[in-house]
Amino acid sequence: MGRYVARRLLQMIPVFIGTTLLIFLMVHWLPGDPIRALWGDKVPDPAQVEALRHKYGFDLPLWHQYWNYMVDLVQGKFGETFGGRQVSDVMGEAFPVTIRLAIVAFVFEVVLGITLGVFAGLKAGKALDTVVLILTLLVISVPVFVLGYIFQTVFGVELGWVTPNVKDSEDISQLILPGAVLGSLSLAYVARLTRTTISENLRSDYMRTALAKGLPRRRIVGVHLLRNSLIPVVTFLGTDIGALMGGAIVTEGIFNVQGVGQQLYRAVNQGEGTTTVGIVTVLVLVFLFTSLIVDLLYAVLDPRIRYA
Repeated sequence: MGRYVARRLLQMIPVFIGTTLLIFLMVHWLPGDPIRALWGDKVPDPAQVEALRHKYGFDLPLWHQYWNYMVDLVQGKFGETFGGRQVSDVMGEAFPVTIRLAIVAFVFEVVLGITLGVFAGLKAGKALDTVVLILTLLVISVPVFVLGYIFQTVFGVELGWVTPNVKDSEDISQLILPGAVLGSLSLAYVARLTRTTISENLRSDYMRTALAKGLPRRRIVGVHLLRNSLIPVVTFLGTDIGALMGGAIVTEGIFNVQGVGQQLYRAVNQGEGTTTVGIVTVLVLVFLFTSLIVDLLYAVLDPRIRYA
């Protein structure tokens, strides 16, 4: 196991370099001149433009800029925004908010999604299964921003059960509604994926053997059936953690959550490539490490899987 983990960590290095290089090139090359964009429609002073280009290193070749960025990254430095703040400080304020929001959404999709999927899979072809399939298809079909405004209006404004807009991001209770909206699409996929694997494994040989041995139904479903059926679900959930954190732009905008999504939108809109690259770099690391954790969980769920 230790050798496998070491090998995977080494494999992450070229993947990390390749993804950050691609992101860096897209952010610093495609949008144009971010320094010139600071003046908007006004005509800037050429001397000031050149001074700012030199300050932020935009007068260097692109490969040199990327090299300097990676050197600073190894030292824990993410650069400086056009407003003079350190990008690490901006992320230090935004990431805890989005992490709390992602945790709420993740718990929501795991608990409710797997529960619905298990019951639908055990009752495949019956009324409960049909209802779950229709509801999940409806959630998948509705855009997130539409679902967000519906939840905000119904539960926040009309019923008054929750606060329509988040005023305190440290209050978990205020993040329940945006967390439910953020995790709704993933919940639908988790429920349908769990339902499919449960219904397929019900017809497998090891299930018939367990029934023939006279094992209690709770043990058959909770140990034999569920553990084998959760492998594809865990794969999806592992990749979804990074997606929840990076895909919260719309949800955070609707509910006024000052997290990574809001900062990323602001950085892209204002042409702050340093902030954009810094946030996406952290999200890439989240994806890489969650994929490693998912691979290690396979051996926990299925004892037949061994890593050399």
